[in-house]
Formats: sequence, C-alpha cells, structure tokens
Amino acid sequence: MAFSAKTEYGLVALIELAAAHGSGELLQTGEICRRHGIPERYLEQMLTALRKGGFLLSIRGPRGGFQLAQDPATITVAAVEACLEGDSRLERKGRRESAEFQVLRRLSDEVETARKGVLTSLTLAVLQQECETLRSPQPMFYI
Repeated sequence: MAFSAKTEYGLVALIELAAAHGSGELLQTGEICRRHGIPERYLEQMLTALRKGGFLLSIRGPRGGFQLAQDPATITVAAVEACLEGDSRLERKGRRESAEFQVLRRLSDEVETARKGVLTSLTLAVLQQECETLRSPQPMFYI
C-alpha cells in the first residue's frame, strides 16, 4: 500500500524541516511548496495537523515559519502517518465469513503488520540522510 497524497506531502515537508533542524532555521510553507510543487493550501492543512499532533512548532510573522518540535531521530514515519490519516482501516459491508474472505483478511493483517514494522523503524533522520545521499554527486570511475 502506497502513501496517500496527504501523508506523502506531509513527509516531504517534514524531511525538509529535518534538514533545517540542526540550524534552527524556520521554513515557510510557500518555500516548501515551490521546491516540491505541492499545493500551498493543502500543505497548510497537513502542517496544521502535524502541529496539533506535537511534531511542529509554528512561529507567526513575516520571518515566521515552521520547525520540528522534536529531534528528527525520534519521529517515525508510522507516527506521522497515524497523525495525518487517523485509523484508515476500511470496514467492508456484506457477508464476509467464507474461507476465501478469511484467507484474504489474514493476508491483509500480515501485510499491515509488516508495513507497520517497517514504518515504525524508519525515522525522519533516516529519510533525510537518504535524501542527502541521493543529492551527493556520485564519483565517476574511468577505465
């Protein structure tokens, strides 16, 4: 299962904020949106939810912006997704008691357990470091 647009945009913004965390720099919503082509009003909604969830601090004013409220190494992808999405398990209607549905339910539970395990082990610091690695020029070897 891929991330929803909401979670994806929220994580992109948080990775940007993780990069700025060490310097204490504030980032403005418009700046993040311009860098990544994210609709500003939509990102503002995500950042508001993340602020209310305790992940961000916001400073008002012309030089204001957002910064992480916690160390990026303590913020997991699973926690961010839970903050932005809430409980996203779908309730299906109708009779679903046959062996086929039970098998699919067990498979779905296994996939969700594995997914949560991966997302719980990943932090913003890890994602930010992966971004830095991708941005670094790779050495060229000539023969």
